[in-house]
Amino acid sequence: MSDLNGAYYGPSIPPPKKVSHSHGRRGGGCGCLGDCLGCCGCCILSVIFNILIAIAVLLGIAALIIWLIFRPNGIKFHVTDAKLTEFTLDPATNNIRYNLELNFTIRNPNRRIGVYYDQIEVRGLYGDQRFGSSNISPFYQGHKNTTVVGTKLGGQQLVLLDGEDRKDLDEDVNSKIYRIDTKLRLRVRFKFGLIKSWRFKPNIKCELKVPLSNSTTSGFQFQRTKCDVDF
Repeated sequence: MSDLNGAYYGPSIPPPKKVSHSHGRRGGGCGCLGDCLGCCGCCILSVIFNILIAIAVLLGIAALIIWLIFRPNGIKFHVTDAKLTEFTLDPATNNIRYNLELNFTIRNPNRRIGVYYDQIEVRGLYGDQRFGSSNISPFYQGHKNTTVVGTKLGGQQLVLLDGEDRKDLDEDVNSKIYRIDTKLRLRVRFKFGLIKSWRFKPNIKCELKVPLSNSTTSGFQFQRTKCDVDF
């Protein structure tokens, strides 16, 4: 091979490319103001989420401590007396005329917990159909206390009974003992010393058998009835 004196006679070599420094996003970093704002937004959302979790945990711990200290027992509801003087259905208009008086006992068995009854609505039902309602005045119930409250349902109401409920009503008319349900819709708060809870909305249901007053019912008398409490 001849000596080429170090000269190169092959294809021309392209000049090196200039490296441009882009200010756009590279990888997971924040390369511009928009990306920084996005990162800050994610951080703020993460902080808020963590704060909400911490608050929920603290509230749960506080509720557990209060429960362990006070050991609350369930409030008990009974219908102690019921007087029915009228319950008739007009087949032409499907209106029920009714007159029903009810007495309830509400027992708070707790030694350290009081109860605020902010709202008590009493509903009368036959089958699944409501025929009347009334309200009991709000009150506060102290520790280990039994409170007696009464109300009256009276008037007339359009009630559409299906075939099964109409059959039950015919049987009740013949026996003069009526299968009437009452539901109590409550708004209550509990008081633990100086602390008052948020409002709860328990539902109370009482399944009654009420004899028609001033009628012969083979000696049947209304029996004190315990109600189901659903918080």
